[in-house]
Amino acid sequence: MPHARKQEDSVAESELCFLSIAEATKLLRRKSLSPVELVDAALGRIERLNPSLNSFITVVADRARREARAAEREIARGGSKGPLHGVPVSLKDNIWTRGIRTTAGSKILSSFVPRKDSDVGARLARAGAILVGKTNLHEFAYGITSNNPHFGPVRNPWNRERIPGGSSGGSAAAVASGMCFGSVGTDTGGSIRIPSALCGVVGLKPTFGLVSVEGIVPLAGSLDHAGPIARTVADACILLEAIAGEFPKGTARPDYRKLRGSLPKGLRIGWPQHYFFDRVDDEVRRLIEDAARVFRSLGARTVKVAMPGLAGALLPGTNDIAHAEATHYHESQGYFPARAADYGEDVRRRLESGRNVRAVDYLRGRAKKPEAIAEFEAAFARVDAILAPATPLAAPPIGQDEIEIGGEKETLRSALVRMNRPANFTGHPAITVPCGLTREGLPVGMQMIGPYWSEARLLAAAEAYERETEWHLRRPPLEK
Repeated sequence: MPHARKQEDSVAESELCFLSIAEATKLLRRKSLSPVELVDAALGRIERLNPSLNSFITVVADRARREARAAEREIARGGSKGPLHGVPVSLKDNIWTRGIRTTAGSKILSSFVPRKDSDVGARLARAGAILVGKTNLHEFAYGITSNNPHFGPVRNPWNRERIPGGSSGGSAAAVASGMCFGSVGTDTGGSIRIPSALCGVVGLKPTFGLVSVEGIVPLAGSLDHAGPIARTVADACILLEAIAGEFPKGTARPDYRKLRGSLPKGLRIGWPQHYFFDRVDDEVRRLIEDAARVFRSLGARTVKVAMPGLAGALLPGTNDIAHAEATHYHESQGYFPARAADYGEDVRRRLESGRNVRAVDYLRGRAKKPEAIAEFEAAFARVDAILAPATPLAAPPIGQDEIEIGGEKETLRSALVRMNRPANFTGHPAITVPCGLTREGLPVGMQMIGPYWSEARLLAAAEAYERETEWHLRRPPLEK
């Protein structure tokens, strides 16, 4: 795909599924493209690619085509609900959808059909987005591989033998492969950012509470977030505008029309001296350093920031928090331990661990949150955003449970979560953007973490980087 696409009245069908939302919106408003064409193209692609990628658990083809015809009539009459009107999207399958089953990737909820929409689902519907299906995920969103024992593993579109990341793996793989134009995932310890990075797309975890999690099957309530996954920064902004609640007075609300491709004036990028570059693959480190050079070429300053507390006692307690809150939810619903045999082995083990968390350890972990926030706020007194890897390595093979970086071994789960859990713990917004490919042709994502409610500035900075590079234009080798 060329860096700057020439817009034409007629777009080849093969190009439809890789239009950005912003591009598709312009063509829809000019009536040179129909929502029916978009939905048919997305459904055709799902039919062809989903058998091998396994991104979708449920596809709602008839409903999507019906809504596309309705959108076509509305747009023909001059009505517009905004930039998502007539655009095919997906939802992670732990997000409630009225009349459509919501499995959370589990055997326990395999037949659960909600009677109402989640807040996110209702907001997308009001914005005119067309749901094409519900995406596969790690069971109950409690893992980072999307290797689902009940619905099968999601496969990375860049290499089908590799994981897409999780837990929103189906959403990221669907967006990366052109089966939908955007998706909404959830993020408790990196579950939007990890799969977005490993699949070469954009993922945004907003400020805690900005996007409602009402009607989403919870994992750990004090860490849960919901947010957009898309192929471009502008598209992530469009999705965020649709699903976000209210910003505090005096803070800027993101507007995709104001992303001008120029770096926010005087932008200061923080380069963390602690934690975020511990045990990082050499290729990943090099690509993040390249990203920093791009920002400097655009006029930004990089500033070293010390965050020693993150490497110490601040973050280990987050595991106790996540385990205890997850187990409490499953016990409160009567799922665990009554139906322990119906869980996959890895999730069952984590729920059993949650029963062993002492109250004092849970409370001790929660008590560390103000210290972790203070660590970030001290950095944000000097910089506008912190630049770090989204993951310490590219996508590993399906089934690999342990990795080695720099001669040190650790579990895959620990490696992928440790870059992301800090922003879940503190609630700061964080975005991941594609920043390169490894020698094996696997995507790498850079992560930018910002102050509370700084989504507009984060998106503007990320979009400026995106316009200066072409990584977001690379497509996975889907025909191989």
